[in-house]
Amino acid sequence: MAKGVFLHRADSIYDDQPEAQYQFPKQYLSRAAPSEGDWILYYEPRKGGGRGYYAMAFVERILPDPSAPGMYLALIRPGSYLPFERAVPFSGPDGLAERGLLNEAGTVSGRAQAAVRPISIADFNRILDSGFPEEEPVLASLEAPFTSGVGESQAPFQLDVERDRVSYLSSRIVRDRVFRKTVLEAYDCRCAITGLKLINGGGRAEVEAAHIKPVEASGPDIATNGLALSRTVHWMFDRGLITLTDALDIQVSRQVNDPDGVWALVNKSRRALAPASPALRPHPSYLAWHREVCFKQ
Repeated sequence: MAKGVFLHRADSIYDDQPEAQYQFPKQYLSRAAPSEGDWILYYEPRKGGGRGYYAMAFVERILPDPSAPGMYLALIRPGSYLPFERAVPFSGPDGLAERGLLNEAGTVSGRAQAAVRPISIADFNRILDSGFPEEEPVLASLEAPFTSGVGESQAPFQLDVERDRVSYLSSRIVRDRVFRKTVLEAYDCRCAITGLKLINGGGRAEVEAAHIKPVEASGPDIATNGLALSRTVHWMFDRGLITLTDALDIQVSRQVNDPDGVWALVNKSRRALAPASPALRPHPSYLAWHREVCFKQ
């Protein structure tokens, strides 16, 4: 097992769903195989700098793609995909984020062009720390060296450091924090149903980040599976009293005891507000799940 970097573009020609699977040709298999059973980072190159390293995920299994001869699939463990709080650029003020790409002359080697490549634990951890910038005691303490009673420094237990860092970042606490931030930024802190943007005196938005397909049903913590909703609307959405079509038209259940009151909450267009970025728009598959499984007709 070994950590890896998988290159993914939003306009990829491959059948990629970063939260579920990564498709690649056979020629990448030798480089991808060591990442089976381990964590990888997703990287998206863009002209002029751009997005960089933007998410982590756990590769549960790699197998031939049954629907595409000569292609393989890296299957992502359900619920493991986690977008960073902020993308980490390929290069910054302190140099390359992925320092293992430097050659003996100190310049970027040809390995940087590889769509699938291994990454050292040191580089992996450095990128994670940059992707989740909020300082947390557990992360800060991992960097402190252990000093024995005779004044000798002892090397840290690298496997324990790695395990603690990944376990912490994969925890529900961090996932909820990142999901809320991602969804509220996508909707500019505005409720998708009512259209209201309410901020309290402490600067905190009134809206909540709602999963369209819940975590308990293997719904991922990604913006396309989320909606910014006020607390009352969130309650109704989770209980299937309102839902959305693929075109984001709002539907109200016939089982609602006060339909006029519900419609009075809805914005005048009777269509949910969409994120400014089309890439963050609710995915049809998650909306279909909500209509078929959750919505009370």
